[in-house]
Amino acid sequence: MAKLRGLPDFKTLWDRRTTVETPAVAVDLLSLPDLVTAKKTQRDKDWPMIARLVEAHYARHSQAPDDTVRDFWLRELRSPSLLIEVARGAPQASERLQALRPLLAHAAAGNAPRLVAALRVEEEAEREADRRHWEPLKRQLEQLRHAR
Repeated sequence: MAKLRGLPDFKTLWDRRTTVETPAVAVDLLSLPDLVTAKKTQRDKDWPMIARLVEAHYARHSQAPDDTVRDFWLRELRSPSLLIEVARGAPQASERLQALRPLLAHAAAGNAPRLVAALRVEEEAEREADRRHWEPLKRQLEQLRHAR
């Protein structure tokens, strides 16, 4: 696992890290956007965590978001109601990011049923991309195990 799917090299991740200070020690962690990308796996437990992480970020920063924060929400929110709220509150950003995330058209239109369905399709596509990414490594490890 020298490189995570969808993420740059270690140096870039290190430069973008978040440092959390505790009374005893400073802890370096992946930045939130990088953590969200890393969590886009085929594992069932990762998807609710993505939703919670981005929703917590929204709750913490919703009073005065800058463009970077708003774009992050538009790219990563999994909650239909929050995604609709952000898309309607930032129509130009939403329209600009639709090429990257087409389901934003449903969010901007306030079409919750279509948005929910599109979020499911998006999640399944990410799960499948993760399966395809790791399949060659799994085959290689299996060959090594059989060769032993």
